[in-house]
Amino acid sequence: MKIAVLPGDGIGKEVTAEAVKVLRVAVGSAALDLTEAPVGGAGVEAACDPLPPRTLEIAQRADAILFGSAGVPGDEAIPYAMRPAQACFACAKRWASSQTSGRPFSFQSSWMPRR
Repeated sequence: MKIAVLPGDGIGKEVTAEAVKVLRVAVGSAALDLTEAPVGGAGVEAACDPLPPRTLEIAQRADAILFGSAGVPGDEAIPYAMRPAQACFACAKRWASSQTSGRPFSFQSSWMPRR
C-alpha cells in the first residue's frame, strides 16, 4: 500500500511520526510504501507553496494520505493564499468525495480564496 505521509507543522510532525510507528505495527509484514512530503509551513519553506506540486503528485499517486497538521500561531500575518492551512483546504476540496477518517470536518466553499 502506498501512503503519502504529510507531517506538516507544529505538533503534526511528532504525531505523524508516532502514527507511522502504530501503522507499521498494525499492518505487520504487509508491504508499506511510505513517502514523506512537505505540506503547510514546511511546504512554504521547501517550495514557497503550502501544497507544493511534488507533494500533490505524491498524494495523488498514494492509496492513502496520512496528514499531520498545517499552520502554527502567527500564520494570520502571512498572505492568505500562502497560509499553511491552505494545504488543508486544497486537499479537502480535491478529495471531498473520498472516504476520510479523523476529526469531524465539514468543507465550506466560502473558506476557499476567490481567484
